[in-house]
Amino acid sequence: MTKSADGQSSAPDSTAVRVALWRALHVEVDAPPHVLHDTVGLELAAPEEGWRRRGDMDPIGTRLFRASIVARARFIEDLVVEQAGRGVDQYLILGAGLDTFAQRRPDVAAGLTIFEIDRPGPQAWKRRRLMELGLGVPERLKLVPVDFEAGASWRNQVEAAGFDSGRPAVIVSTGVSMYLSKEANAATLREIAGFAAGSTLAMTYILPIDMADPEERQAREFAERGARASGTPFVSFFTAPEIVALARDAGFTQAHHVPAAELDRRYFAGRSDGLRLSKSEEMLVATT
Repeated sequence: MTKSADGQSSAPDSTAVRVALWRALHVEVDAPPHVLHDTVGLELAAPEEGWRRRGDMDPIGTRLFRASIVARARFIEDLVVEQAGRGVDQYLILGAGLDTFAQRRPDVAAGLTIFEIDRPGPQAWKRRRLMELGLGVPERLKLVPVDFEAGASWRNQVEAAGFDSGRPAVIVSTGVSMYLSKEANAATLREIAGFAAGSTLAMTYILPIDMADPEERQAREFAERGARASGTPFVSFFTAPEIVALARDAGFTQAHHVPAAELDRRYFAGRSDGLRLSKSEEMLVATT
């Protein structure tokens, strides 16, 4: 992995790449209708030839997690479209990775200012890849680098990029909470709860492993071992009552969890291939 001039990694995290490849794999190997149609992330990642033969790309072994990735992305996309219809025109993505909403949904993105927050190295890498692919970085897409390791404030950085915390926004954090301490998660929630009334947060969280379906536990254990080995261990798990209480204590006026079973009903009901998502990851939706 190469380094940028400031010594930070100039490539996206392996987890961000994996998410992008799973989204593309959904289009390639799962039967239609597709919950999400995203091959732009694959173009950005430009993996080595033979990536489909990697162990973490096995179509059968990764089925549950792949379905979860596309379900959460579709849920958030639906939420953003709904809120945009109500006049909310700011969309803030924490830990954006290889998010492709701006490229895939120009019809909606044209009416939004989208702020993607990530570490400086991966952010610079993504900007370069967007230019190389001819996709460009439109004025309404703000790639906001934040050096978390140096103690930089993501709120200060995003406000400097034009985000107006005095106006409503949709704020999204997926696949991040498990890597942060519970104290750091609480601090992030407090920060967002201070945004303008009418703002909406959608955040994923991981259930404790003893609450996972027995058939999923082996895959969960494998995923957690891989995360530890790569230096990014899972450190925080929440039950639904815990995450809702954390949001309410942070100052949100309303908070509820969206169980995996609800996403299953919404996006996978009636499928002939039996595709369904993992029950290990659920969603918090909270409003200011």
